Amino acid sequence: MTRPHAITEDAIATLVDRFYARVRADPLLGPVFARAIGDDWTAHLGTMRDFWSSVLLKSGRYGGNPLAAHGRLSGVTPELFDRWLALFGATLAELFAPATAADIRSRAERIAGSLKLAMFYSPDDIERRRAAR
Repeated sequence: MTRPHAITEDAIATLVDRFYARVRADPLLGPVFARAIGDDWTAHLGTMRDFWSSVLLKSGRYGGNPLAAHGRLSGVTPELFDRWLALFGATLAELFAPATAADIRSRAERIAGSLKLAMFYSPDDIERRRAAR
């Protein structure tokens, strides 16, 4: 099967569905998402399709606040972002041509990095690190 170079709404839907199937089965991420979402993933999958459509196609369909949504979650640690990226990257590699997968992964890494910084680090942390040098 040839993996597409183009990012389309259908490709985004497939990416989201396949990726979150992996998340649900993952022993580290699955429980965190299960606590937050429960058994009905319909709304979350729709939101994630809208989010990635906005990021990748600039569709403007997503109107939420990712930081607020992630800040309400319990059990999230900085290390879980790395696990999320690993699963996301593996899914991208299955679905897209290498250059397209790398482009999407780069965007995901920037988003994850921003969320992780906002959720787990404060300006005081940065000052403490500078002072410790």
